[in-house]
Amino acid sequence: MVRRFRGFLPHLVLLVYIAVILCPLGWVLLSSFKTNKEIIAAPWAFPANLSLANYWNAWSGAHVGRYFLNSVVNSAVSALAALGLGTTTAFALTRMKFPRISRLLRRVFLLALLVPSGALIVPLYLLLRDLHLVNSPLALILPYLVLELPWTIYMVSAFMSSISSELEEAGIMDGLSMHGLLWRILVPIAIPSLFTVFMLNFLTGWNEFMMANVFLTKETLRTLPVSMVAFYDQLNMNYGSLSAAIVLSMLPVIAMYFLMHRRIMVHIKA
Repeated sequence: MVRRFRGFLPHLVLLVYIAVILCPLGWVLLSSFKTNKEIIAAPWAFPANLSLANYWNAWSGAHVGRYFLNSVVNSAVSALAALGLGTTTAFALTRMKFPRISRLLRRVFLLALLVPSGALIVPLYLLLRDLHLVNSPLALILPYLVLELPWTIYMVSAFMSSISSELEEAGIMDGLSMHGLLWRILVPIAIPSLFTVFMLNFLTGWNEFMMANVFLTKETLRTLPVSMVAFYDQLNMNYGSLSAAIVLSMLPVIAMYFLMHRRIMVHIKA
């Protein structure tokens, strides 16, 4: 009896954790199809009519479409740039022979991971102001790149260190250059790991709020997290439209997970 309970206890904890995570998401999804009266009268009841009016109101009336595109561009560009620079830097640190400098750089990147992003807001703002980049897309892309690059280098270095050097030796025997070793041998092998790093970098930029709120003051350049706060006035506390906007903000993350999950499994099986 005790053994059965011990075996069931971890599953029970996981079920409670899943319920705690999914219940708020389920309530937001239900509320996105309701009117304010339905939400206040019966918060957990199913909507009387499945109407997309709240989604249309959020997309067009509250300009969610514009903020949605801003967030996609800022997050995707910074994530791709960090992945490209991080991969080439990790290759240099793990495969090229300059041990003292490599160790020093690894420690610097590791220390950079310990610096909270909130401590960089003021110096980054002053730097962007002097470069006349405030209220421009680069005002977020460059800081996001700075935040994501140390993490990317650290993770990709760990992945590349686990790859056997025999494959590279065979590539050298076939006449491959260092550039060829990276893009024709190491990168194809590390694609599942690179997809994971890209997804985490994308989520970092997608959910970031403080820098987007400080560095961008123009309404046309707002990102989704910042626009959610502004919905209090724009939607006049229309809880249905606000819930619809939250659901829309989750769609790219969910879609990216399912798409990349399949790609990762395919490469692992191959």
